[in-house]
Amino acid sequence: MNTSDTSLQLESQPPLTSPSTWGRDLISGGVVFLVALPLCLGIALASGAPLFSGLVAGIVGGIVVGLISGSHTSVTGPAAGLTAIVAAQIALLGSFEAFLFAVVLGGLIQIGFGIARGGALSAFFPSSVVKGLLAAIGVILILKQIPHLLGHDTDPEGEMSFSQPDDENTFSELMTLLYGEIHIGAVVIGLLSIAVLVLWNKVDLLRKSVVPGPLIVVLLGVGLTLLFRTFDGRWLLEGNHLVQVPVAESVSQFWGFLRFPDVSVWNNPDVYLAGVTIAIVASLETLLNLEAVDKLDTRQRNSPASRELVAQGVGNTVSGLIGGLPVTSVIVRGSVNVSAGSKSKLSAIFHGIYLLVCVAMFPMYLNLIPLSALAAILLVTGFKLASPALFKQMWQEGRYQFIPFIVTLLSIVFTDLLIGILIGLAVSVLFILNSNLRRPIRRIVETHIDGDVTHIELANQVSFLNRAALDKVFNSMPHGSSVLMDATESDYIDPDVLSLIRDFKHKVAPARNIRVSLRGFRKKYQLHDDIQFADYTTRELQDKVSPEQVLEILREGNRRFVSGNRLSRDFGRQVHATADGQNPLAVVLSCIDSRVPAELVLDVGLGDIFSVRVAGNVVGTKSLGSIEYGVGVAGAKLVVVLGHTRCGAVTSSVQLVSQKRNAESETGCQHLQAIVEEIAPSVSAIANGSIAQLTEDEQERVVDEVARRNVEHTVRAILKRSDVIRSAVDAGRAQVVGALYDVKSGRIEFFDGVQA
Repeated sequence: MNTSDTSLQLESQPPLTSPSTWGRDLISGGVVFLVALPLCLGIALASGAPLFSGLVAGIVGGIVVGLISGSHTSVTGPAAGLTAIVAAQIALLGSFEAFLFAVVLGGLIQIGFGIARGGALSAFFPSSVVKGLLAAIGVILILKQIPHLLGHDTDPEGEMSFSQPDDENTFSELMTLLYGEIHIGAVVIGLLSIAVLVLWNKVDLLRKSVVPGPLIVVLLGVGLTLLFRTFDGRWLLEGNHLVQVPVAESVSQFWGFLRFPDVSVWNNPDVYLAGVTIAIVASLETLLNLEAVDKLDTRQRNSPASRELVAQGVGNTVSGLIGGLPVTSVIVRGSVNVSAGSKSKLSAIFHGIYLLVCVAMFPMYLNLIPLSALAAILLVTGFKLASPALFKQMWQEGRYQFIPFIVTLLSIVFTDLLIGILIGLAVSVLFILNSNLRRPIRRIVETHIDGDVTHIELANQVSFLNRAALDKVFNSMPHGSSVLMDATESDYIDPDVLSLIRDFKHKVAPARNIRVSLRGFRKKYQLHDDIQFADYTTRELQDKVSPEQVLEILREGNRRFVSGNRLSRDFGRQVHATADGQNPLAVVLSCIDSRVPAELVLDVGLGDIFSVRVAGNVVGTKSLGSIEYGVGVAGAKLVVVLGHTRCGAVTSSVQLVSQKRNAESETGCQHLQAIVEEIAPSVSAIANGSIAQLTEDEQERVVDEVARRNVEHTVRAILKRSDVIRSAVDAGRAQVVGALYDVKSGRIEFFDGVQA
């Protein structure tokens, strides 16, 4: 989610007048309106507030917040997560009008949050909690809508807490269905609605049509409601089985539905506490819901979080001024909006306009909509949110993701939205702290030229929570060992941790004969760079190592390269240290192939090797002279002839030699034939055939085998043609070995037993 300083600015999005978005957004806004209507009424009823206050909040959330918000998919309205807080604050303050004053204050505080870039907090919400929220809403929709689907409508629509206003809970409400509290007319409408929605999602022609399935479901529900009025009483839908919008007999009565804040309570401290509570809870719920809806967006657009807080603050201020409940971004509306195919934030604005127009002018027609039809829409939405694929994904991501996810889900289902989110966040924080305590640092045992060094890389932020783990690492260091403390990537180190490091370096380590090297600490920490081991080749080390040890150093370097644990080298220090001279351990004759840089695949530093590169790793007069200098003058202990699989030079040589063609006549390169002639002896086994007749796999095997034999041929040629190198080998001062690099795996196979 975008939480940068630009989050309050208008980001580019389709113009509100763009015909490319109007059609789809008109339709998706209508679908959201149909779902939002009973939710607005139900949340107001569950909060103990006037029913009309829920509709006002829905209208303000759609039009006012929609115009200011930068979110493409989020839809704002009265929040189920605030029902308990609203009910408690109305009782505490003594009147709904006093509570409205608190809503206005909460909105002003939210505007301040947004201006202060409070949306940046959303970057710290763990994805496991956000996904747990999504799945929990899905599960709650399924559990809460089943009674409504079957005509058991004692619990208000939109109420999402485990403990319900009708003195039941989520599961006991389901149990009442077993005792026959089912309405046959509602059952028929609900099951037919689900069938239509499933069919709409399965059939391509219907799914891609302009008319959305939920709209057909509502029209079908209204039609069946009117039809059932001609049946007997068991089929008749009325009262709490239908949407119940307050109907005004006149314009003056309609305006009379509006309530206004009681400003006379300005000196009551409880009002300010209520305002702060509303601001904090509404902001937290908005940021979490915004993050969750962004994850549902098929176009994966980001919503500017701080700008959203400003929009929500303005919405709450306006809603409080004209008698509405507090508003937040609502995931149920947002998920329905995404499912309906919205293209821009116009759909949220249209949903608010629909609410305003229909509530003001056509409330009697809205009251024909059966709740069972709307329950079917929400039930199908719930199955999409709590899909088995999401549970499988979280399980596969491991316990550090799955446990906070499932705890968040269960906490929301068995308490309410706010308490469940707080529990989920708390559990997630505990897992993060536990992870920091267990693995606060990256520790690698590195094999350097001067021996093994335990390399400890400190994290970007090192807090006091990391002290115990670091102390444990220090205590586990054996006597006589070497350790490198690397703070190159650290922006902050807690003073307690710095004190521990100083104590270990100056007191504990000397007593245990442990060499402590430091790198990358900031000047203000007063821990200067101090490297007490050689990470480059000195003359002393070159004299001390044997050819066998150098070969093992190169083997180990390639193993690090393959595993991804390459040594962390201070190349600036190596440049300075090698400026006056070089003491290479080995000479590597490799191919010019760009995929085989010897220094990388052997994980060596500056000054460690001489690198000679010739196409096909063949040896000629000039290349042999370079190798002789490395062994006879510079004192290198090892010569490695490094070939590789899928070699282009070898492939071309095999083709030219087997078909008895000349490199210059085929390519125009007048000096290329010399390389082909060096490789030619290794091609003798197939010199009379054509490689083109072989399959692709067979060709690859032939080329790789020729590359191997060419390496062995080059080793023999070096020993045969150079007296200096042969004498060093005979005296035990040096070795010449062949090796083959696999371009697929990155592994190097070193050959043994190549004879001159």
